[in-house]
Amino acid sequence: QVRFIRPPYCQRCGLPFAGDITTQFECSNCREMNLHFTSARSAVVAKGVVLEAIHRYKYQQAMWFEPFLVDLFLREAVPALRAGEWNCIVPVPLFPARQREREFNQAERLAAPLAKALNIPVRSRWVRRVQPTMTQTRLTRDQRAANVRRAFVLRAGVQLAGQRVIVVDDVFTTGATTSACARMLKSAGADAVCVWTVARGL
Repeated sequence: QVRFIRPPYCQRCGLPFAGDITTQFECSNCREMNLHFTSARSAVVAKGVVLEAIHRYKYQQAMWFEPFLVDLFLREAVPALRAGEWNCIVPVPLFPARQREREFNQAERLAAPLAKALNIPVRSRWVRRVQPTMTQTRLTRDQRAANVRRAFVLRAGVQLAGQRVIVVDDVFTTGATTSACARMLKSAGADAVCVWTVARGL
């Protein structure tokens, strides 16, 4: 029941397309949004058993789903990322009250095994979430972008001149959240920011 994401897909956000497309292309969502990451990729489509596992993992603390999600993630992300020169991983942060309520940050927990596989550090403290935001699931694309526009700040003193950074989260939908994080990292001098998530909303 798991659908891995294979070409053809949007070169910017990784949105898969049906049919025979042999040239590189950007989807309409990417053309209409000012995205701050170089590219975004996801391992699998966020449907069925994958979406159920993610929701129960995040909202019901069903930690036994973590090995399943990590396996899907590493299977796709590690070979793709080994081909590039990446310096570190930044998990998308939760607002402190949300993290206390959930008792963990799923992005941080997904980032740890990826960092180990790639032998690069996780920088969980570089970006902070300073505004509590509504859950993105029921918002339109424009509402999502507005919801997270001022949600993140960079920790004082973070300098990323020439660094190539991977942003990690559990699910990618429009890219508003990960783009807001990428904007902070680029403002500190990051040379490139790519995004990897376990699942891709369609």
